[in-house]
Amino acid sequence: MPDANIRIPEEAKDRLAAIAAAEGLSLRAYLARLAETMLTPAERAERAEQARAALKKWNGYAPTASEADDLDSELDRRLARVTAR
Repeated sequence: MPDANIRIPEEAKDRLAAIAAAEGLSLRAYLARLAETMLTPAERAERAEQARAALKKWNGYAPTASEADDLDSELDRRLARVTAR
């Protein structure tokens, strides 16, 4: 497979290279692994739907859109509190 060139700021490249080196990888190998493991928005939405279906089948859990929004807001609030420490 041919390589591709991607233009990013030098600081971003240096940071990614440092992360890759800390994991014992080249920047090329690190970026390839990252691309293989990250999900697209469509893939994340599909997995979320699969999880909702599994929960509904397992225990009947099926929140309404409003309940899901409330739960998301509560999770965001709690995460903000923890990360503010």
